[in-house]
Amino acid sequence: MDTKLLIYRFVSGDYRPPIWVRVLPALENIFYGANLSNILSAHRHVVLDVLAWIPYGLTHFGAPFVCSAIMFVFGPPGTVPTFARTFGYMNLAGVTIQLLFPCSAPWYENMYGLAPANYSMPGSPAGLAAIDKLLGIDMYTSSFTASPLVFGAFPSLHAGNATLEALFMSHVFPRLKPLFVAYALWICWATMYLSHHYAVDLVAGSLLACIAFFISKTHFIPRIQLDKMFRWDYDYTEVGESNDSYAYGLTSLDDFPTAPFDSDEWTIGSSSSFSSGLRSPSTGVRSPTDEYSPNLWEGDTLASTSDTEAQR
Repeated sequence: MDTKLLIYRFVSGDYRPPIWVRVLPALENIFYGANLSNILSAHRHVVLDVLAWIPYGLTHFGAPFVCSAIMFVFGPPGTVPTFARTFGYMNLAGVTIQLLFPCSAPWYENMYGLAPANYSMPGSPAGLAAIDKLLGIDMYTSSFTASPLVFGAFPSLHAGNATLEALFMSHVFPRLKPLFVAYALWICWATMYLSHHYAVDLVAGSLLACIAFFISKTHFIPRIQLDKMFRWDYDYTEVGESNDSYAYGLTSLDDFPTAPFDSDEWTIGSSSSFSSGLRSPSTGVRSPTDEYSPNLWEGDTLASTSDTEAQR
């Protein structure tokens, strides 16, 4: 993709779409009544610079690999390849939109106002210039100035990637969802504080990630079995949304032989009626249950109920 962007950079502006300078600021004011990026970046401090740099300039690039490694160990087999394909297709769609609908970022408005832009203009590190100054290096200034995609503000793939990572990690670890949501919000704040994206860019990027995730979840992502901790614990996997109405993903009773209604051997809701222990409840980080809540898996048999009534 980087090679294609570098080639695209040498395409004459006569054959490229016009750059939209006023659209995003106008949408920002329509939806939010103000430019949120300028509000958040109005008061700068070295501590805030570092807090914004960590997610935007560091973890954004390493997070896909870290998430993949964690999901490889703790997720069902097939989760990581599905994440990789979803991640790739989402970014391909995002870059395509950026190329067909080029828009300027908040830093452009801060530097040039709403004057028309052209493809010969260099990029800007915006708030990341403070990090170069703090560290005494020329990393972000040179890289953003020579960026092959200067006007790729909409949609924000920083927000899109963070949202997709949060959705996949929340799928594998439901009880840690607040942590992953906090990370996504952190990186969204950082993009606006550093003047690289408007809030509307973040919404569009997150929406793109949600669409990609739910398509994958419906058709491709292996379902979590709550009593399994590691990938090696899985004897089988199922993909797509579950059609079960039972809690914890219980297998439908229709899949098991039906005994005559007058039989005392038939059990109701008993874990013993399922010969396999593959779907027993769990109280780990994937389980929505608490270890002190009533055990919904234990039930009385019709035989035991009838015997009790006979004794009475």
